[in-house]
Amino acid sequence: MPSHVEESWLDERDKEALQHIQHITSNAGEIQRQILSEILSTNANVEYLQQHGLHASTGSSTFKKLIPLVSYEQLKPYITRIAEGDDSPILCSNPITAFFLSSGTSGGEPKLVPIYEKEFERRLSFFNYLMARTKELFPNINWHKECFLGLNLDPICDPNETSYTLIPTMAYFEFLPIDTTNINGEVTQELVDLVDVKLGQEYELVITTFAGLYRCSLGDIVRVTGFTNKAPKFSFVRRKNVVLNLEYEKTNETDLRMGVENAGGVLKPFGATIVDYTSYADTSTIPGHYVLYWELLIDGNDHNTQTNHFIPSSVFNDCCFAIEESFTTFYRIKRSHEKTINPLEIRIVKSGTFEKLMKLAINGGASMNQYKTPRSLNSNQIHFIQLLESNVVCSYFSQKNPRVGLH
Repeated sequence: MPSHVEESWLDERDKEALQHIQHITSNAGEIQRQILSEILSTNANVEYLQQHGLHASTGSSTFKKLIPLVSYEQLKPYITRIAEGDDSPILCSNPITAFFLSSGTSGGEPKLVPIYEKEFERRLSFFNYLMARTKELFPNINWHKECFLGLNLDPICDPNETSYTLIPTMAYFEFLPIDTTNINGEVTQELVDLVDVKLGQEYELVITTFAGLYRCSLGDIVRVTGFTNKAPKFSFVRRKNVVLNLEYEKTNETDLRMGVENAGGVLKPFGATIVDYTSYADTSTIPGHYVLYWELLIDGNDHNTQTNHFIPSSVFNDCCFAIEESFTTFYRIKRSHEKTINPLEIRIVKSGTFEKLMKLAINGGASMNQYKTPRSLNSNQIHFIQLLESNVVCSYFSQKNPRVGLH
């Protein structure tokens, strides 16, 4: 029970809610084993588990031996069949009745996360019950939408220090230390269970759900910030492979590269090529916006301050627009409809700037043999941003809103 809540303030329902939280967080390990057993017994005859030879086993050791760690992309063909109307037990023994749209993307579009009616009602009633009681305890604070896997059990904390306790009854959780995957993405050591994570360590979250996601990574990187009894508290660090993010639109490196390639096509008729680039989510204004730093080669010659004499400004405006049109539906909605992201900006830098960037990184300890231009920078890399800014010769903004229904 929070120390700032007086016992005399609580009625029986308040006490019941807090005692329930106390119970499930104090017995997190045992509850997780029960949840996995329930998921596997309920879905014993589904196609996916049968294909991997599980054959109604509900033990965690057999489950971990036979069921592989997968990405959403690997489960997508099964999910697509369900979404297109196949009602056979593909992933779940219960009929899938709805899909959540994840803010993560697959092929530039939102991921479909399956759910069925009873499971949805179970989760919703649990969170409505707890949130209603907690709101009564803390009526004067601002509330934000909670995730469906965890709760902020310290709602009066500094917003910048918010952590979520994963609720052991919501799913079966595993964690992959982020430094344990090799260059091919193969796991080089076993995942760890919910109660075995280490304080301060960052992990990739892997979940197994009642509705048919089995050992599936949705791409969230989290950091252990503490514990509620035996249940760890996590803060969200980033999305795996995401390079830019302002409003949960989560632009990944593939999207960014595709956008730059499309913009390169706009430049090609003018004899210009993009030598190198990086990017930055600029939050110095409200709303924030994406900034791309470009170094150009024009008609085979290096350039410095005369870029705008070679190519009309409108061409660079079109480059900005081409990049934005390459981004996800989430980005385009937030840019064009919600207006929570400002127009994208391209800043042209002097010739040799990216060579200076490499030297700065090497002087800071980076390996010359392994150095690659970072495709995005963050606020912790201010020295890189300052170098780029000191070499900017001109800048251009997107003049049009990207189309939402493009993909």
